[in-house]
Amino acid sequence: MRPSDRLAAVGTGVATAVLIGFVVLPVVAIFARVPPGRLVAQVHAPAVLQALRLSLKTSGIAVALILLIGTPAAYLLGTRRIPGRLFLLTLLELPLVLPPAVAGIGLYAAFGRLGLLGGSLRAVGVQISFTQIAVVMALAFVAMPFYVRQAVASFESVDPVLLGASRTLGAGAAATFFRVGIPVAAPGLSAGAALAWARALGEFGATIVFAGSLAGRTRTLPLLAYLNFSQGDVTGALAVAALLVAVSAGLLVGVRVLLRTWTEEERGLAWNRSSASTSATI
Repeated sequence: MRPSDRLAAVGTGVATAVLIGFVVLPVVAIFARVPPGRLVAQVHAPAVLQALRLSLKTSGIAVALILLIGTPAAYLLGTRRIPGRLFLLTLLELPLVLPPAVAGIGLYAAFGRLGLLGGSLRAVGVQISFTQIAVVMALAFVAMPFYVRQAVASFESVDPVLLGASRTLGAGAAATFFRVGIPVAAPGLSAGAALAWARALGEFGATIVFAGSLAGRTRTLPLLAYLNFSQGDVTGALAVAALLVAVSAGLLVGVRVLLRTWTEEERGLAWNRSSASTSATI
């Protein structure tokens, strides 16, 4: 091995080790400070169970809405070169660079009691701010870009020949989307969904501004961890943080595995159908 290659290998190895250590050390520190018995006790505490149920419920609804709306939008942006595409992609990625507190203020300014749509919502008897609806909206707003940007890239990587072959066989746009586009892009979509869910589960800033921290109503696990910490209960905050890390990691792995398994068979069928039709047309 040449000296330059050896130096490059050492440099990349050191950079990788530093990066991994920087990510892993805070997580290890959380679990190192929390005795297993305290963690088990915290899991059974009513306030923690309440916050955990609320976090799972609201983040699950938020991710379902992101998938329902974001997947067709990502398919359009990923497979067609529509006018203003770059501008639209930039808008959809804007929540990535907004501070979470700013996102919460923006949601409150738009949907709060005195917001742009506040009067119209009050007229039909709808109250959003400081409710679980506000929690879902806050989570969806901050987590949406993590799924959409991955979904757009996944649909961009789908071979246009496969989509064209599906249309040649007489399938409509909707059938091509469901039977070819989604199955072929499934690995990327599952990764994006897992990232979005993990991000939604850990959201704090936008939630506390737009939804508040009401016990049993809007207090999610991150808000409970901050509340414990602000009240001087560092051990309790660490225990909740450890639980949140465990749940987030489980979701990150579980969602990706389940979605990949669920779509693997259909993905293979989509490739076979499209490849066969392509060969037939040739």
